[in-house]
Parts: sequence; C-alpha cells; structure tokens
Amino acid sequence: MPAHLSRFSALPRYLAKWLALAGLVALLAGSASALFLHALAWATATRTAHLWLVWGLPLAGFAVGWMYLKFGRSVEGGIRLLIDPPAATIPLRMAPLVFGATVVSHLFGASVGREGTAVQMGGALADQVTKVFRLAPDDRRWLLLAGMSAGFASLFGTPLAGAIFAFEVLAPRRLRAFAWPGAILPCVVAAYLGDQVGLWWGVQHTHYVVAFVAAITPATLLATLGAGVVFGLAALAFTTATHYLAAAIKRRVAYAPLRPFIGGVAVALAVWLTASDRYIGLGIPVILEAFAHPLPVLDALAKTAFTVVSLGTGFKGGEVTPLFYIGATLGNALAPLLQLPFPMLAALGFVGVFAGAAKTPLVGIVMAVELFGPAIAPFAALACVASYLCSGRAGIYRAA
Repeated sequence: MPAHLSRFSALPRYLAKWLALAGLVALLAGSASALFLHALAWATATRTAHLWLVWGLPLAGFAVGWMYLKFGRSVEGGIRLLIDPPAATIPLRMAPLVFGATVVSHLFGASVGREGTAVQMGGALADQVTKVFRLAPDDRRWLLLAGMSAGFASLFGTPLAGAIFAFEVLAPRRLRAFAWPGAILPCVVAAYLGDQVGLWWGVQHTHYVVAFVAAITPATLLATLGAGVVFGLAALAFTTATHYLAAAIKRRVAYAPLRPFIGGVAVALAVWLTASDRYIGLGIPVILEAFAHPLPVLDALAKTAFTVVSLGTGFKGGEVTPLFYIGATLGNALAPLLQLPFPMLAALGFVGVFAGAAKTPLVGIVMAVELFGPAIAPFAALACVASYLCSGRAGIYRAA
C-alpha cells in the first residue's frame, strides 16, 4: 500500500485511540484539579478568618517534610519527574501527597502557588492510565504531556496555554527524543476537556479586567520593551534566590523535615512583624488590586521574599501564582514611570515575570490573550520575549 494511503487508513484508529485516552485523562485531571481548587478555597477562607493559624506553620512544615521523608522519596522530584520520567510508572502516591501538602501549606500561611500540584496530579494520574493499558514508551510520553496540559488548563481556565505548556516546559532536546507531533492532539483535547470538567464541578476562575490597552506607537513599544527587561530581571532574581536558598539549607540542615520548620518560623515571624497577611497564600486579592488602583513596589519585593523562603525551605505548591502576584504588582508600580495604564502593565507583568521564570514565553503570550483579550497580544509578545531573554539560563522547572 502506498505510504500516504497507509497513513490515511491509520488515521481513524489514531483518532479513536487518542480521543478516548485524552478524554479519560481530562476527566481524571480535571476532577482532581476541581477538588483541589475547592480545598484551597476552604483553606484560604479558614486561614483568613483565623490568622492565628500562621503560628502553626512551622509544625505544618515539619509534618509535610516528615510525610515526604517517610512516604514520598520516590516522588520528591515533582514536575521534574514528569519531564524526565523514570522507567517505572510514576507512583500514584504523588497525587494525594502533593494535594495534601499544598492544602496544608495554604491553610497555615505559606507563600506558595498551586500549578505545581495540579500538573503533578495530572501527570501521575495519566501515568496510571499508561500502566493499565500497557502503552508503548512514546504513547506513555504523549499521555504524560496530556496529563500536564490538562492539569495546567483546568487550574487557570486557560486551555490553549495549557495545551502548549507541557511542550514548552520540555527542553528541545527532550522533544527530539520521541515522536512529539503525535502528542499535539492528545494535549489539545486533554486541555480543553480538562478545563470543561473543572467547570462542570463548579470551579470559578478569577477574571481580570484590562479596560484599556494603549495604542501601538514607538513610545509604547519601547516602554513595553523596557518593562519586559525589568520583568526578566525580577524572574532572574526569583529563580536565583529560590535555588540558592534550597541548596544552602540542604547543605546546612541534614534532616529534611527541619527545613520547612525553619522556613515556617521565618514566615510566621514576618507576618507578625508586618502585622499583615498580604504576602502569604496565593494573594489573589492583591493581584486584583493591581488591576484596580496603584500599588507600591514593596508588594512585589515582599511577595518575592515570602515566596523564596517558603519554596526554598521545602513547602509544596508551586511558583506560578506567586509569580503572577510579583509580576502584576511590579508592572503596576512601573506604570507611572513608563507612562502606560497600570492595568495594562499589571497584565504584562502578570505573564511576563512568569514567562521569564518558567522559560515559557509562548505560554505567557497565549495566556495573556486568553485572560486579557487579543488587543494586548502585541505588547504581551514583546514583554514575554524580552523577559525570557533577560531572565538567565535557569528556570523554575529546568536549566535552559
């Protein structure tokens, strides 16, 4: 049979197989993310109503560290375990461990995110499907990518960015190691269906309003480029400090549960000294403020410090939502200097700092369009690429 006819005849089988598998992964990952988001909402509301809970953060950190030391050594690698998967199936325990650890971290006031948890749960659940159906190595990799995409998309309500996320997180050399174009369909299907599954479970995503985007002129483009450079430097500072602290505390504190205990003491004392819970948890109310009225640059600096201490000492969750906070408040503070609308610069910082720190400029651009509308696309492209180029070689997930 001629090659083109052979490929055509195989298409129905390919479509049937991957639509079914991607749909199953979307159902699992989307449901897990929905349960996770509802649990986070409860944890945040409880902590906000009882701020004294932050004094339990050291003990909560010790408990999380002990649980991972006792039961989670095989999944300690987190997202990196999905990027470079082991020969054996990723243990299912990754999902409940990171779920529980992240909810506990938020309940007691660590400054951590949530995307790491959703992506890990999506990947771990997807790998169980590969085990059940005894999929080939390339098929397994495709399904892992689909699980990561579904987890990211269902968490933020950005299915197109979620579909791209898994590919861009992988280094190009890893993409070349398998027949990655075949994974495009599973990732797109899993991302869109995973997002819909979350909505079916009652998830409500945060909406950000950018009422006005400046006209494209040489002045506004130059200002955006300058902002992108600053966003890249902020991303570089964040990743460098987090990696440095994580390495330093591992060298000096041999017993793993003591590391988040120390970090918990530092964060709890900082909350007491500032007499505010403004810099702990996800910080979504402050992100919304960045789109509504001017804020001081102190918000970005303080959130960076709180998050570096929380993540660097071993609390679980993720980096992305804190990066959104840092970027949105930093962009807001830059607006008067660059003579651009502060909601517009808050939006650019929101995606720009994340794009630089995660080494995902394409995801940042697409996410900007999905969250803020197509009018911001040219500015988001310039800011995200400039941030990516100025953010150094190391990212929050890998070395570039």
